[in-house]
Amino acid sequence: MPQKIVILDFGSQTTQLIGRRVRELNTYCEILPYNKFPADDPDVIGVILSGSPFSVYDEKSFKTDVEPIASRYPVLGICYGAQMLAYQNGGSVESAPSREYGRAILERVDESDALMAGILPGETVWMSHGDTITRLPESFRIIASTESVDCAAFRVDGRKIWGVQFHPEVFHSTCGTRLLSNFVKDICGSKGDWSADAYIETTVAELRRQLGDDRVVLGLSGGVDSSVAAVLISKAIGDNLTCIFVDHGLLRKDEFKQVLDDYRCLGLNVIGVDASAKFFSELAGVTDPERKRKIIGKGFIDVFDAEAHKIKDVKWLAQGTIYPDRIESLSITGTTIKSHHNVGGLPEKMNLRLCEPLQWLFKDEVRAVGRALGMPEHLISRHPFPGPGLAVRILGDITPDKVRVLQEADDIFIRGLREWGLYDKVWQAGVILLPVQSVGVMGDERTYESAVALRAVTSTDAMTADWAHLPYEFLAKVSNDIINKVRGVNRVTYDISSKPPATIEWE
Repeated sequence: MPQKIVILDFGSQTTQLIGRRVRELNTYCEILPYNKFPADDPDVIGVILSGSPFSVYDEKSFKTDVEPIASRYPVLGICYGAQMLAYQNGGSVESAPSREYGRAILERVDESDALMAGILPGETVWMSHGDTITRLPESFRIIASTESVDCAAFRVDGRKIWGVQFHPEVFHSTCGTRLLSNFVKDICGSKGDWSADAYIETTVAELRRQLGDDRVVLGLSGGVDSSVAAVLISKAIGDNLTCIFVDHGLLRKDEFKQVLDDYRCLGLNVIGVDASAKFFSELAGVTDPERKRKIIGKGFIDVFDAEAHKIKDVKWLAQGTIYPDRIESLSITGTTIKSHHNVGGLPEKMNLRLCEPLQWLFKDEVRAVGRALGMPEHLISRHPFPGPGLAVRILGDITPDKVRVLQEADDIFIRGLREWGLYDKVWQAGVILLPVQSVGVMGDERTYESAVALRAVTSTDAMTADWAHLPYEFLAKVSNDIINKVRGVNRVTYDISSKPPATIEWE
């Protein structure tokens, strides 16, 4: 196993971001609940304590005894993590007169300290805290300050323990990458050998050991996660992997055929199942988005189960579950909140064991692995697409004609993004069919037809997203093409909502 940084999660919204930043330093890391530190893991080289929504003096706050950890490994506390280090060692943490949120400027920096090496006064850091350290314990020493925060960073003399009041993991902290690199590489001694190629080599070997000559089924969605998982497993066990691609009739225009062709060109053993009639029948008259999701989820399980039972001696179900799915599936106390399994219910129903070769990867790492595997770029760089497909982009009930209208409009939008060189600048894009009709004029006749909304966002991880500032000329061209070419649409709008408060999808 590779060297490992353990990130203990105390409930911060940016804990995953810490993990991504460490991985960007070509260093493997795992995010664990604050109270689940591995007792004896020879691969651990350092520990990061995350932030938290609580105050350290709150009775409900998450606490762990850091001393046994700090006696063995270098430790970096971030925000709450830094306050907890000070508080547990006899320092004082108090509510600040006003919550400090946003940019701050480092004014005093001890550049001789290993954590602050190469970081100069004038660097921007991002603050997000309501408490502040008002008194440091004995042997704790300030190594950075801002105008309003005297103890912006500290270290413990004679020990490899550091704390920072700001968040180096967020983009706005200009010295954040340097600080984390100082900790991970220089202090903890990471070799920086975590890479896509190394991951492929170790994972393929592990899959061969894990699966042997067993048969495996995998439900493909057309998305990057399940596609990369399929290629990895196929590389390990060849035709012992059977992939099942179910068309629920709610894919993008011509997507079923295009994706099947792509998979077969990759040498995958794929079964394509057109089950659109079943799904349209079961969705008829349903308008509630949660009911749509449940009907589609159950329908997928039924179709997948029927096809999988045609394959003899299947022992494993493979899925494209990625690391953020697993993190979000558990609270920091280890209690399951929601299931992210692509085909939840099948392992129990079919008595199968789970194989999840991407379970330790973030989305950008999945794409890097796909590229290293030689997969075509249009598969790797595909925008995320919801599992229920266009069902959650049609507000209201689902009919084949509504799907046709949305597919045609969406095809014009997505092809336009590609033709204008905008597709790769956008995290996710699609068209929403609105449950309203509006008056229009075409030729000399009045029309009363549907309105659609274009949605395009920029993001790095989908945790937050901003609406994409697409050129007016492009939007005008797409609007004109949709209205002229898609029968049933006479009005096009553009969604300029950000996440939060809105979400990327409408349902």
